[in-house]
Amino acid sequence: MAKSKSIYTCTECGGQAVKWQGQCPHCTAWNTLVETVAETPAAASRFSAVAGSGKLQRLNEVEAREESRLPTGIAEFDRVLGGGLMHGAVVLIGGDPGIGKSTLLLQALCTMGGGHKALYVSGEESAQQIALRARRLALDASALQLLAEINLEKIQALLQSEKPVVAVIDSIQTVYSEALQSAPGSVAQVRECAAQLTRLAKASGITMIFVGHVTKEGALAGPRVLEHIVDTVLYFEGDTHSSFRLIRACKNRFGAVNELGVFAMTEKGLKGVSNPSALFLSQHAEQVAGSCVMVTQEGTRPLLVEIQALVDEAHAANPRRLGVGLEQNRLALLLAVLHRHAGIACFDQDVFINAVGGMKIVEPAADLAVLMAIVSSLTNRPLPTKLVVFGEVGLAGEVRPVQRGQERLREAAKLGFTHALIPDANKPRQPIPGLQVIAVRRIADAVARMRDGLSA
Repeated sequence: MAKSKSIYTCTECGGQAVKWQGQCPHCTAWNTLVETVAETPAAASRFSAVAGSGKLQRLNEVEAREESRLPTGIAEFDRVLGGGLMHGAVVLIGGDPGIGKSTLLLQALCTMGGGHKALYVSGEESAQQIALRARRLALDASALQLLAEINLEKIQALLQSEKPVVAVIDSIQTVYSEALQSAPGSVAQVRECAAQLTRLAKASGITMIFVGHVTKEGALAGPRVLEHIVDTVLYFEGDTHSSFRLIRACKNRFGAVNELGVFAMTEKGLKGVSNPSALFLSQHAEQVAGSCVMVTQEGTRPLLVEIQALVDEAHAANPRRLGVGLEQNRLALLLAVLHRHAGIACFDQDVFINAVGGMKIVEPAADLAVLMAIVSSLTNRPLPTKLVVFGEVGLAGEVRPVQRGQERLREAAKLGFTHALIPDANKPRQPIPGLQVIAVRRIADAVARMRDGLSA
């Protein structure tokens, strides 16, 4: 028997090399080349997923029509998807083990099973385990079809014969194709199986949802090409020791990116949270120093999040800078701006920042709220309880505007806040009932307003 030829495939970009190297020659990532078995040209040619026919036509002649969506029956899940599932769409959802991916999808399929034909393909759990979970969650699974299989060819045959409206593959890393010699979960298997199932979904109109494993860093395991193949990529976030879960869309061809869905894990499964701002706001009996409420924008939804700061005298040569839920490098930058343009020095202080509720804030609109919380903790002067703050701070000390400022202000007013410290460029043209707006242009102006009691 001829010896199988080995090649080395990058786990990040899917590029191939004939010998092992410390750095991938395609994407320059380090220590990502993994040995795999070289496949025949016939097997490799099946990788490409074709989304349509090869007919040449003009773009203005293509009929663009809005297609109806499939509601999952879970409002927060539909919000993240952009209103529901699209026919023929492929969704990839990843998250830490035990965070609730299978639970959420089982709930959605049982809800959709009453009106649409649904199929759950399990490669990690037996049929008995899934049945016990459905019984524990008190779900009506009478119309849900279940298949415990990891062979790609058998799964494809069943999908073509049964023609379900929506199908879940749990998980894509467990599926293998007989045409490939590599083990299930390898780069070649994951890439080939995902491409084959995606091509079937586009050709037949079946909506497919892949469950993906994640690495230690929290990214989806397997080649990066997997995220490029699918239409939507969702990430499950949250602490397994907490009852709250977040689903964030980092790619969506049919909806808004960075949309956020908030869930609470209960004995009966995941339940959507109608007022997520209440999760990220602490209930203090009295005013405390170092606490500031900001309005962040997650997709189309404004959320109120409490930013807490603790500034304490450093007892080491190098003061500590720690941010939980916020970028640590951004914190060091903001402290330098505060010193240079507002005259407040923290070079001999330990500075700790925390976003309450496990929220991760990546937008620069939190800059002004972070600095106000730091100044409040340093001077031991509490901010008003009904004050919200948002705004980006530049290196020149200016307070820059942020997007969707009007929606942020309306959300704050709806939740009973009476004062808002915002950039001057975000000042509303028409007054918002019940909300007093304090507009500033520079960080020094914001600090001065704080010392004066935030008078308009």
